[in-house]
Amino acid sequence: MARLLLVANPAASGFTGALHREVVAALTPAFDVAPVWPDSADQARQAAAHAVDGGFDVVAAMGGDGVLHHVANGLAGTGIPLGIIPTGTTNVLARILGIPGKPRPAAKRLAAATTAHPVDLAHVVVEGLDGVERSFYGLFAVGFGFDAAVVDAAERFPHRKLHFGGLHYARSAVGTAARFRNLPPNLHVEAEGQRAAGVAAMVQVHDTYTYLGVRRIGLARGPSEGLTALVLPRLSLGAAAALAPRLLGGRDLTGVAGAEVWPRLAKLVVDADPPAPVQADGELLGFAAGAEISTARGELFVAGVRDL
Repeated sequence: MARLLLVANPAASGFTGALHREVVAALTPAFDVAPVWPDSADQARQAAAHAVDGGFDVVAAMGGDGVLHHVANGLAGTGIPLGIIPTGTTNVLARILGIPGKPRPAAKRLAAATTAHPVDLAHVVVEGLDGVERSFYGLFAVGFGFDAAVVDAAERFPHRKLHFGGLHYARSAVGTAARFRNLPPNLHVEAEGQRAAGVAAMVQVHDTYTYLGVRRIGLARGPSEGLTALVLPRLSLGAAAALAPRLLGGRDLTGVAGAEVWPRLAKLVVDADPPAPVQADGELLGFAAGAEISTARGELFVAGVRDL
């Protein structure tokens, strides 16, 4: 029987012990399940990375996009498939890949899966404040400056995230925007001959993802291969008035005054002076003086995905 490592995050907003038992029961007909409860992001990543040596055939992450980010970073490039059991607030990657939004149906889908689909990632190499380079993968989005500062503000009050979800992120975004209002650009972004300066830069890996609950965000119009970048030169009342209806209405940001949208990129370079916060998949990853983001095609395999 195939072996499955179940990496669970009990701090996820929708997690309960009863759900965990139901998920294990749903997986057991197809897998020999080994549950683990990591105490930190590093432990989650290491548990996934050691799955090869441990003889596991699948690693499943039970939680929100945070634990998925860390488990996927441990699995990328190993060839071992990732299973997704969503119990988070928004479950962005599960929505993108068409995985059931409830834990038990997702576990049943995983147990019945016979193949795993390759999924594109964003490979990010950042230069830290100490001058040391480190790398990680983004599953659906990577952000610098304002975008990462919003994540930082939201994570300062995790209990509010647990109880209020998207509303808490919206409130954090409004408060952070007030601090960033009319700040001069400190990010210098370049990609394939295009250049822009801004206070925020976001890179999208897939055509769409979700924010504020089930709101769709597609930076560019229509399907786009590779990466799509958004650069905001400034945060002002005018820019907010132009962007808010598009974001809340789930429309793309192409052609919005005060926003640079670059689709179909293979690589993007960001220099930050002073250094700026960085987030990937809603996880704050510290500050960086610079970064290079490139497309990583098929680095991760995910089981239980709808036909893409």
